[in-house]
Amino acid sequence: MRILILNERDPQHPAAGGAETHVQEIFRRLVARGHAVTIRVSAFAGGAPQTEIDGIRFERAGRVPFSYARAARACARATRRGDVDVVVECLNKLPFLAPVYSARPVLGLCHHLFGTTAFQQASWPVAALVWGAERAIPLAYRHTPIVAISPSTRDDLLARGVDADRIEVQLPGIRAPRIAPEAIARRAPLVVYVGRLEAYKRIDLLLEAMARVCGSRPEAELAVIGRGRERARLERRAAALGLGTRVVFTGFLSDNERDRWLARARVCVCPSAREGFGLTVIEANALGTPNVVADVPGLRDAVRPGETGLLFADRDIAQLTAHVESLLADDALSERLSGAALTWSRRFDWDRAADAMERALERVAGAG
Repeated sequence: MRILILNERDPQHPAAGGAETHVQEIFRRLVARGHAVTIRVSAFAGGAPQTEIDGIRFERAGRVPFSYARAARACARATRRGDVDVVVECLNKLPFLAPVYSARPVLGLCHHLFGTTAFQQASWPVAALVWGAERAIPLAYRHTPIVAISPSTRDDLLARGVDADRIEVQLPGIRAPRIAPEAIARRAPLVVYVGRLEAYKRIDLLLEAMARVCGSRPEAELAVIGRGRERARLERRAAALGLGTRVVFTGFLSDNERDRWLARARVCVCPSAREGFGLTVIEANALGTPNVVADVPGLRDAVRPGETGLLFADRDIAQLTAHVESLLADDALSERLSGAALTWSRRFDWDRAADAMERALERVAGAG
C-alpha cells in the first residue's frame, strides 16, 4: 500500500513525544514489509524540508498552525492524483479533518484528545481552537474507522458521539530494554519521572510530594528526565521547595541512558492530567520498576492497581506522597509489584501492534 500520514510532528522535532514514537515504530515496520509511507508534518528550525528516517519519507512544510493547511492541500492533491491508497490521520492535537477533503479512504489514529485539558497547556485562543475543532470530530469522521491506542481514548471518543462499531483499540508496544534491571530491594531510594516537561504533565505535583518525602527520608532523590518548555520554571520551583541537590534535571536522554536510570529507580511517577496511554509506564515496568500514576484517562489503562503499580487520586499530593514513601520503604511490596510489572510489560510488543495496524489499513483501503 501507498500510505500518507498526517501528523503535526516527526521524531526529530524538538517537541516530539510518545505519539511520534508510536507512529515511527509502527510504520517503520510496515515499510520493512514493503509498504510505502510518507508523513506530512510541520517544519521546525534546522529541519530539512524533506528527510527519510527508517525508510519513511517525511515532508515538512510550514510552522504550526500553517502546516495544517499545507498538509490538507497536499493530501487533497495526492489523493485526487491517485498517488495514495490510504490516508492515516493522527488525532492527538488539532484535527486535520482529512475525511472532508481526501479522495481516498481515511483511517483515524487517535492517541488522545485534549478537551478542556488544552487550557492547561496552551494560550486561551489556541486552546479554544483545539477544543472547538475536537467538537467537530463526530460529524467530520462519521464514516471514518478510528484506531484508539487505549480503552480510555475509546471511551472519550464514545462520549463525544463516535459510533462504537467504528472504533478499534490497538495497544502500543515498547522497545525491549538492552540492560538487565537490578533487584528492586537493592536499589537506592531513587524516584524518576520520564516525559515532556509541559504544564499538563503536572510535574509540580511530584516536586511537592518529593519535598514531603525528603522530610522523612533525606536520602531520597528525584531524577526528572525529559525536555520541554517548563524546565526553567520547574527548576525554580524545586529550589523554592528546598530540594536542592535532591533533584536532578537530566534533559533529553537516549533510550539506553533513560533505561539506566529506570533500572536503578525504586519507583517511576507520572502525575500527568491525561495521556493517550502512558508508554513510559510500561517502559519502566520492563525494567522491573513499579509506577505511581494519576488516576486519569490513559494512565489508568497502563497500570494494574495494586499489582504493577499504584494510582493516586487526581491532584491528591498527600496520597501521591504516601504511595511513593511506601514503595521506598516496603521491600516486600516493591518486590511483588516489580515482578508483576515485568510480566505485564511483555504484553506490549511493536511487531504485534504493527500487525494490527496493517490489518486495519488493508480493510480501509479495500473498502475504498
